[in-house]
Amino acid sequence: MKVMIVGGTGNISTSIVEALLVQGHEVVCFNRGQTSAEPLSAQVRQLHGDRRNRASFEEQMRSEKPDAAIDMVGFTAEDAESDLRAFPAVERLVFCSTTCVYGVEATRLPLAEDAPPHPFTGYGQGKLAAERVLRAAWFQAGYPVTILRPSSTYGNQVGLIGSIGQNSVWLDRVKKGKPVLVCGSGNNPHQFLHVRDAAAAFVGALQAPACLGQVYNLVGPGFTEWNTWHRTGIELLGRQVPILGVPLDLLQALGGQRFGYACEIFGYNIYYDGSRLARDLPGWRPLVPLAEGMREVIAWSERHGTIPDSDAYPLEDRLAQAMLALRNIKEQEN
Repeated sequence: MKVMIVGGTGNISTSIVEALLVQGHEVVCFNRGQTSAEPLSAQVRQLHGDRRNRASFEEQMRSEKPDAAIDMVGFTAEDAESDLRAFPAVERLVFCSTTCVYGVEATRLPLAEDAPPHPFTGYGQGKLAAERVLRAAWFQAGYPVTILRPSSTYGNQVGLIGSIGQNSVWLDRVKKGKPVLVCGSGNNPHQFLHVRDAAAAFVGALQAPACLGQVYNLVGPGFTEWNTWHRTGIELLGRQVPILGVPLDLLQALGGQRFGYACEIFGYNIYYDGSRLARDLPGWRPLVPLAEGMREVIAWSERHGTIPDSDAYPLEDRLAQAMLALRNIKEQEN
């Protein structure tokens, strides 16, 4: 099968390419040619361009005549409408959405795919708008689409994201003996999936008849508390450092891009139901254990020097000092 991937060099899509090649598929990637932390196999043909040049992109995609397509970088309704014109005759289009479409206003957990969406970030709002275009095409004309909503997918390119930030700077804190900061108590649930497990779901959804026209939460069973995530990393690095909670409202008051993920989603109780995907893709289950996946990413990050220098984030040091001082006051009172 000839598969066109819009993207192909990102966090998940690099592993999708590898999984498709293992199965013997012909893979073509369309991207801007600007991001490639991990070089693609010589077996992959790459086309470079900007999908926002709609006419050129759509003509090029149609001329390739792929059997199936995966859109990893569609973010808007306009992108989805462009997909429909670019891939009018594919057997399946798999579209990468996000669990951010739900927002954080859940009244019951875990959230199933039919839960009301309440996205409040531009990212979640754009993905939801794209979903609606593609779902309408399925309902109205039988367009063969499958939509996957990943939660937090970790791998070599993104590293191991921290509870209060959007990079793996917390690993450097651990290596230097500094306290690790989490949002709130750190007991709030979250769901992490290794990129290879995510990729296997995308590849499986390309051909599974039951996935036609469906939307899925791309998560495994159960959840991991943020404290467990961080303790696992601390143990893998062979250090002993305290984990300090920072109130969500304090991070919100400080604002700024540094704590954006915590304020937008990580500071809340997040738990999605993955049973529908497990039902319709019976051969798919997450296979990479948390500690094994984290160990692999840490090793890759250390080899490639991609762990940020925590000394470049003095605000976190000041927050840690403040939380330690409050902890000491509480201990003295007790």
